[in-house]
Order: sequence, then structure tokens, then C-alpha cells
Amino acid sequence: MAKKLEFESVPGGVNAAVGYLAWSAACGIKPGADKSKQDLALIFSESPSVAAAVFTTNQVKAAPVRVSQAHLKTRNVRAVLLNSGNANACTGAPGLRAAERMAAAAGAGLGVHANQVLIGSTGRIGVSLPVEKIEAAFPDLTKADGRSGSTAAARAIMTSDTFPKESAVRVRLGGKRVTIGGIAKGAGMINPNMATMLAVLTTDARIEKALLQRALKQAAEHSFNCITVDGDMSTNDTVFVLANGRAGGPLLTARGADYERFTAALTEVCRHLARQIVEDGEGVTKFVEVRVSGAASARDARLAAEAIANSTLVKCAWFGGDPNWGRIMDALGYCGAKLHEDHVEIFYGGLCAVRQGVASKVAPARIQEVVRRKKFMVEAKLHLGTAEHVVFTTDLSTEYVKLNMGE
Repeated sequence: MAKKLEFESVPGGVNAAVGYLAWSAACGIKPGADKSKQDLALIFSESPSVAAAVFTTNQVKAAPVRVSQAHLKTRNVRAVLLNSGNANACTGAPGLRAAERMAAAAGAGLGVHANQVLIGSTGRIGVSLPVEKIEAAFPDLTKADGRSGSTAAARAIMTSDTFPKESAVRVRLGGKRVTIGGIAKGAGMINPNMATMLAVLTTDARIEKALLQRALKQAAEHSFNCITVDGDMSTNDTVFVLANGRAGGPLLTARGADYERFTAALTEVCRHLARQIVEDGEGVTKFVEVRVSGAASARDARLAAEAIANSTLVKCAWFGGDPNWGRIMDALGYCGAKLHEDHVEIFYGGLCAVRQGVASKVAPARIQEVVRRKKFMVEAKLHLGTAEHVVFTTDLSTEYVKLNMGE
């Protein structure tokens, strides 16, 4: 994909691109006694924009996902409204009406049509959304200066997250400086197969809607679809991107050098957000990069990498500081990828633990030192082809269990 170079990191999140405002508010949606916790975020494009999105592939889709899928058909999207503390999932027809009322409230507050507003929700499933609290937030929500509200908006969509997640980069396209920024939330129910959490991306690039959708799908495949915390996929997961064209320059209508640069920059933002999600995983004590190389096909590489990254036994061993490469061999054996046991090599932080399917001569204590680090890489070389796949994952701790005993 991207050759390194053509872009620079900049501050600002969703405010980094020209023409975007962001606001947040405390509506009292989040459960608990503290009603000052912010739980509503609004991102607005001051200019008409095209939009694209990728949604959860879970067959059980929350009301905001269904409403946003319909609203994406409009040619001119202006805003994204997100709430935390309530997923508005498995809430039937009343949930759909509540989601539509969310969009209508934002539309009325901003002076745009309801179908120009995309929406997202995150929180507990199966609980009715108190949409009247969201409606009551307008018009006060947009009275503040929205030009520096990205961090607050990122914080407002947090659930079990411990820090707000933002990223932005700048790239030159057609002689113009183009910026892409974003915010995201996610810490649990994180599993690859688009999408894996909530994210909003903004850009001032001039790009055709269909090409924007293609670029987002490609970026997601190399970022959000390469992370896992617990192997569970949510009912609400969504990634939106808005492009308002304020940077100027020629309209991107076809694949070419500028499209590749744009997609590389978009992928960089997504990968940075994705890494933050994994690093902030519920109860996480270790961040692990799992790389499978030498697979017979891209499908096999992905199957193998995800099997290792999602294995409960492997993740528990990492939490305990134990390499336990036998569990990795086990995952490789059942994942469905083509495999010859006596070809397999497994490396921890560059140290060979397994060669030709059996223990290497490297001292186990040296490999154990790697697993005790907070961040390390595991690579499985299959020696059957040239395909490879990378997944960012975590250990599985006792704190994760405690966090998920209830909500």
C-alpha cells in the first residue's frame, strides 16, 4: 500500500481538515449518578460533503446503523451525531423511530435536512434510547465554538475506553494540501470484519463519492479489520468519512497517483486510530503484533493470523508472561489454512522459538523475556507461499473478566 513519506502528522482530529466543527454535551444518557459525563458528540461540515461508510457485518444491526445506511444514499451529507451510554440495538420499531428522531434533531439544530445527518450509538444493547434527552440538547449544543471540539467529541463517545482517540495527517494532492482527521472509540467487542467500533473521519479533499467509498473500504481492510481484542463483533460498529472539497484542486474521479496518496493517508489515520483502540483494550496489559508470512494464499494468511490473535489460550498465556508456543501451533492447525507442521517457524520479538515444527535451540528464558514486555511481535512463518497478514491484538487479563461481568 502506502510508501512511507508523502504525509505528515498534524494535530486537530476531526477539526484538522478545513471546514469542520465539533461539539459535545452531557445529556444524562450514560448510566450512573454522574450526569456531567459527556455522552453526545456532533461533527458538522460547513460545506456540502460526500460521505462513505463501512458498517458491522453482524446480522443483528442496531437502529442507527440501519438509519445511517439509508441516509448515505443522499448526495450531500452534512453531519454525524453520536451518542454513548446506549446502543439503541435490539429495540425494535421504537428504536428505529428514536434513531430517526436523533437525525431530525441534529438537522433542525443545524438547519439541514434530517437525511443529511448520519448517526451512531454505543453502549448497552436492548435498552430503549431516551431520545428526548438528545433532542433537549439542541440548540445549546452548537452555541460553543466548534473549531477545537475534536478531543471533547472523542471523549464523549467513550464507553469503557480510558482515553480519547484522535489522529490527523496532511498530504499533497494535485498541488493542494489536503488534510484527513478522525476520532474513534473502542475497547471491547473488538474483532476484525468491518467494522470494529465507532469512528468519524473528515477530509477537505475533493473526491467523488464512489471513489471515497472505495478508498475507505481499502483503508479499513488494512487497519480496523486488522485488530482484535476479544473476538466479539458489535451490533453498532461503524466508520464514517466526510469529504467537503474545501482544499480545492482537481476532483478525484479515478484511480491514479493522487488517489493512491489519498488512500495511503486515509489508511495511516485509520491505522493510528486502530492501534489506539487495541492499546486501550479492556483490561489490556500487552499489545501484540501478530504476523503470519509465507502462507499459500492471502485467505490462509488471514485465517492463521486471526486464529492466533483470537485464541483465548494464547492470550491468557501472554498475560501470564508465558510464550507457550504450543498453543500457537494448535491455533495454526485448526484455523483452516494450508499447513505443513514441519515447515513452521515461530518467532517472538525476532527470537526463533520454533524451527521446522519443533522447539528451537534458543533458551526459553530469552523468549520469556520478550513476552513480559508490554509490546512485542509474534511471527509465524509457514513457508508455503508469499502471502502475509498482520493483526494487532492483546492479552486476556483477569481485569477483562471483571469488566465484562456486567455493565
